[in-house]
Amino acid sequence: MTDRIKFFCFLLFFAFQLVGVVDPRSAAREQIRKYHEVDEDKYFEDWREAVEREKFADAVIITTPDKLHKDPAIAFAKKGYHILLEKPMAVTPEDCREIVSTCRENGVMLAVGHVLRYHPVSIQIKELIDSGVIGDVVHIQHMEPVGFWHFAHSFVRGNWRNEGESTFSLLAKSCHDIDLICYWMGKQRCMKVSSFGSLSHFTKENKPSGAGSRCLDCAVEEACPYSAQKIYLNTGHFGWPVAVVCSNGVYDIESLTDALKTGPYGRCVYECDNDVCTNQVVNMEFEGGKTAAFTMMAFTYELGVRSTTIYGTKGELSHRGRGPITVYKFLTNEEVTHQPRKNPFVPPYLGGHDGADYYLIEAFISAVANDDPSCIVTGPEDTLRSHLLVFHAERSRRENCVVNIDSDEV
Repeated sequence: MTDRIKFFCFLLFFAFQLVGVVDPRSAAREQIRKYHEVDEDKYFEDWREAVEREKFADAVIITTPDKLHKDPAIAFAKKGYHILLEKPMAVTPEDCREIVSTCRENGVMLAVGHVLRYHPVSIQIKELIDSGVIGDVVHIQHMEPVGFWHFAHSFVRGNWRNEGESTFSLLAKSCHDIDLICYWMGKQRCMKVSSFGSLSHFTKENKPSGAGSRCLDCAVEEACPYSAQKIYLNTGHFGWPVAVVCSNGVYDIESLTDALKTGPYGRCVYECDNDVCTNQVVNMEFEGGKTAAFTMMAFTYELGVRSTTIYGTKGELSHRGRGPITVYKFLTNEEVTHQPRKNPFVPPYLGGHDGADYYLIEAFISAVANDDPSCIVTGPEDTLRSHLLVFHAERSRRENCVVNIDSDEV
């Protein structure tokens, strides 16, 4: 082990020394290579080229599209690389199990990008539950508002719009949240799950009269909240999500306009090939009669401002967005406010998910540097368990049934 942990990385992170890069997009690949001064012989268009080389780093970050997680994860694990794998782990239960078993067999650490488990607020909520301040947990109510324009961007026009090309929306967007519920429930195993949901509104039947096939040539664009012109052209900046639209790596108004005229992000939301759910509820029964309910909703003003209420036998805990954690104690009729803990040293470029991205990277680096898997709180077993629960929920939705979960599943 060198004095600086060396990583082979698929995307850009700054918390360690990056010694290699893979990206099929030449513009993105070249930008990362120049910024990090990556050697010419560790600069690849395809991950298979990299895995064929003699091992030249301590770990790899895999952020390929969802359906392409399994093969590189298996290959790099067999090569001895520790792995930070973007969520979801894979898009089938069988592939998830194979990734976990391969990492175990080869003695490599696996962390999955459930960044919300690393967020100080999530940890603080867990500590309050474990302290007994609200007694025994009876029910968890949790909601993720996806945001109306965010859903149109990612799940109607974008990379996660079509299950055949990616996966179902509950897995792609909300496996974070099911994992959080399992985390807060602790050792109690989920025994039953039911789920309901559908694709609403973004269908050809709901296309307004007179609407065109593209937003820049649409007679009723001004009356459409999902207009690509409103979402991308009128923002005045070229960060996310606008940067996603300009896939050629050139960020100016001409390139953006051209991309909206010809590319997928300029399509009418009522004429896309999207087929994933816009709204879904998941109901879970855990050991001891504990229950949980989760809602994913596309049609919201707020984006990612999750809200949680946890009901216990001695009190009630609630939290919303970046606000305080509130605990109401039944015995004393007292409401206590806990301000969320924050690390003031989170660098702005790793501030995603309100700093949780930074905490995940920090934990993974610590685990690799110290050969200490306990630093990783989204390891293989817990992640596999919560992923399988998501697959069960989707099965329940599709088959209109309650799914009973085997006790020896993981």
